[in-house]
Amino acid sequence: MRAARLIRMALLVQSNPGLTATALARELEVSERTVIRDAQALQEAGVPVRSELGRTGGYHLAPGYRTRLTTLHPTEAETLYLSGLPTALRDLGLSDAASTARLKLSATLLPSLRAVAESSVRRFHLDAPGWFREPTAPELLPELARAVWADRTVELTYARPPRDGTPPRAVTRLLDPHGLVLKAGVWYVVGRVPERRAAGDPAWRTYRVDRVTALDPAPGADGPFTRDPSFDLAAYWEETAADFARALLRTAVTVRLTARGLRRLPAVTDRAGADEALAHVPAPDADGRVTLRLPVESEDVAFDQLSRLGADVEVLAPPALRTRFREHARALTALYGTEPADDQR
Repeated sequence: MRAARLIRMALLVQSNPGLTATALARELEVSERTVIRDAQALQEAGVPVRSELGRTGGYHLAPGYRTRLTTLHPTEAETLYLSGLPTALRDLGLSDAASTARLKLSATLLPSLRAVAESSVRRFHLDAPGWFREPTAPELLPELARAVWADRTVELTYARPPRDGTPPRAVTRLLDPHGLVLKAGVWYVVGRVPERRAAGDPAWRTYRVDRVTALDPAPGADGPFTRDPSFDLAAYWEETAADFARALLRTAVTVRLTARGLRRLPAVTDRAGADEALAHVPAPDADGRVTLRLPVESEDVAFDQLSRLGADVEVLAPPALRTRFREHARALTALYGTEPADDQR
């Protein structure tokens, strides 16, 4: 464990001269005292790492010294080959570049490592989209990815879904796109809204890329935006993903469920909404059914999802959705109320 940390520390100092003990402690997830002891251990092992004071101080290696610690371990080579996700790279327009990079990496590896690394590709594959969903890349994803790489502010038009009975509408705003996230086969862009930030709002927003209907260079932008150096895409997504999922659930329906419908609810609805509903399950009524308030994205989505439960769910509210289910039930009764003609069997 310590040996791996010492190697990592030497490589960090080599690639980032001037790192302070505080910065190294943060990167290595240890205390500053441990960093000082590790620096002494590296010196005793012959690695000329030294600490300098002053404005340009921090930890440095002796001028001209390069560590010999960059040889890849077999496990590290396997990990590098696994880090490319073919579908995601294709969606971003980077599949050719990734293929070239793997060829270059393969050419630099020892023959024994090359065989180990390439074998990992035959053993592991990530298929991000859910079952029964045809993976399709949003049309504007490659262009948006180029804006992310170039730190280019864009004018984004977004189709906002229906909310509280209002029809869908298009929203246009400026965005400093900081990153892209692929979640369960759906691409999201995370960015900062400049005008909201100027008004004191934290300004970070997340949008589904497949709802972006237009993408243009920001009017008057003559260069890249200044990327927030403290922004960590992975940490942001981890912290906000649950809140974002709940934010998509903009309305609620009241349903009455059988025991089987209650068990199947998480399988047919949004998990965040089902979890919230199931956290407050009342005692069954005289018919063995329970009544729940279920958060949903919209009445249209609720109809599509709850229809899968058939007679195991009764929609009590809102009235418009209950009417829709009543009309659906009448249509089914008319369709199945008689036997098909002989020539239709």
